[in-house]
Amino acid sequence: YVRNFTQPVQQLGNVSNTLQSMAAATERVFEFLAAPEEQQVENPQVPEKRDGLVEFEHVRFGYTPDKTIIHDFSCVAEPGQTVAIVGPTGAGKTTLIKLLQRFYDVDAGSLKVDGVDVRDWDRAELRRQFAMVLQDTWLFNGTIRENIRYGQPDATDAEVEAAARAARCDHFIHTLAGGYDFVINEEGTNLSQGQRQLVTIARAFLADRPALILDEATSNVDTRTEELIQRAMDALMQGRTSFVIAHRLSTIRNADVILVLRDGDIVERGTHAELLAAGGFYAELYNSQFAED
Repeated sequence: YVRNFTQPVQQLGNVSNTLQSMAAATERVFEFLAAPEEQQVENPQVPEKRDGLVEFEHVRFGYTPDKTIIHDFSCVAEPGQTVAIVGPTGAGKTTLIKLLQRFYDVDAGSLKVDGVDVRDWDRAELRRQFAMVLQDTWLFNGTIRENIRYGQPDATDAEVEAAARAARCDHFIHTLAGGYDFVINEEGTNLSQGQRQLVTIARAFLADRPALILDEATSNVDTRTEELIQRAMDALMQGRTSFVIAHRLSTIRNADVILVLRDGDIVERGTHAELLAAGGFYAELYNSQFAED
């Protein structure tokens, strides 16, 4: 009798939770639908020479007018250079990447890619200038071949497999049932974190863009897989302008220049050896990580 009484009450509670989740999701959906569309410039430009030259000139930016996140940021990334961006949480590292992709426009100063201000670029072409490998991997329900081909939809099977070999994921693919025709589930949970990351690196190889954005993704994997991912990313960066958001500082020792951000400003810049010798903020960050390890 007690059960006959409590079961409907429990079911009502479950329905209430479902309705609240639906209301929250609906609110986010309608907020997205109500957002203004991105506007294209009247005469968009696409530079003939696309080498991956990136120039930040006295950039200032804030998500709201009363709170500036990037105060006065200047940096030139020459074609083929690797620029590492380090700093504590909230220093502005990810914000710089959003400005590069023109998800937001600078409040002052300018940001140029291949000599053209990003505000004058054709927006879609600007984003096609960069390949991205982010910390949070995104795979869709489909075969491994289809997931890699997402980087270049008209690529042949041979090109997909060449990209997989370059990304060091060809070996593990052949261990799966069906190989390249192995079906990844919607969440990608039938692959390990390291395997998912290698597939996204293969996508970037296949896309073959002149510039890269790498949000280091070697966390939450074992040491052997981390080394494999690092080797794949090192190969991917060869000959491409690369912006690396670095979390584990040991992985950026070979960067051409390291920019140390703190509260929206560059407080130090130089190579790994130069910054360690200077004994400043970077050396403190590096030594604290080394002590933790």
